[in-house]
Amino acid sequence: MDHLLTERINPASRGIDRRTTAEILEIINAEDRTVADAVAAEHPRIAQAIDRISVSIRNGGRLFYLGAGTSGRLGVLDAAEFPPTFQVSPEVVQAIIAGGDAAVSRAAEVSEDDPGAGKRDLLARGFTAKDVLVGIAASGRTPYVLGAVSAARDLGALTIGIACTPDSELARLVEIAIVPLTGPEVIAGSTRMKAGTATKLVLNMISTAVMIRLGYVFDNLMVNVKPSNSKLEDRARRIIMETASVNYERAAELLRSAGGDVRVAIIMARLSLDRMSAQARLDAAGGRISEVLGT
Repeated sequence: MDHLLTERINPASRGIDRRTTAEILEIINAEDRTVADAVAAEHPRIAQAIDRISVSIRNGGRLFYLGAGTSGRLGVLDAAEFPPTFQVSPEVVQAIIAGGDAAVSRAAEVSEDDPGAGKRDLLARGFTAKDVLVGIAASGRTPYVLGAVSAARDLGALTIGIACTPDSELARLVEIAIVPLTGPEVIAGSTRMKAGTATKLVLNMISTAVMIRLGYVFDNLMVNVKPSNSKLEDRARRIIMETASVNYERAAELLRSAGGDVRVAIIMARLSLDRMSAQARLDAAGGRISEVLGT
């Protein structure tokens, strides 16, 4: 393990146990500032992954995140945000973590050493060739992840890897390798820190940009939000107000008439259509409001 970039000792944090609290925070913050640049260097690979994932989902495929420990938890977190933010079925984006659901809140590191478990867990979800697997492993060597990626490749599916170590086994195994080189951690080997932050940034980019490509964002608004509670209903109404130039009360009426679908409500208002006609226009445009409105 000592050859791994994420396991090396960081000279910038030497003697951190003898620093004041303020000095400790300065060291951590200085190291965190390097993460965004490491992610920026991977934009070409991230963009390639986003475009391929978008095509797969549009063609009926699904997106799977898979990892162990912190990497697995970050995948679970990102996948969980799709339904409330973009009104996407939980089946479309799924997360698999070594050790199962219990590992989300309680460490289960032993599970990550079994490549067969990764394969079994992936195939148990009915993973097929038209789906996409994003394997997440800061070290790029987690057996659980490598086993799942190998299984996905055998099926002919698109495989993407996120790691923070150069020339890793994971990077060599996947079709698209995303490798933000965040360097040694403030606490040697604690990849929940910079590597975890980089992984979260990459996942944010993937999930957000894929949904933009699929038409779930209009301008910079989450127009496919599901108004499942008072906060989200208020957000939905305000989005309709902004995009259709109507008042709050009219936005509420449109939202009800559209069956809670913000995109349909916007088209109804902008083009003076009934719900069925607006829905037909939206479907014909592949869900992209901008195409319906010609903007």
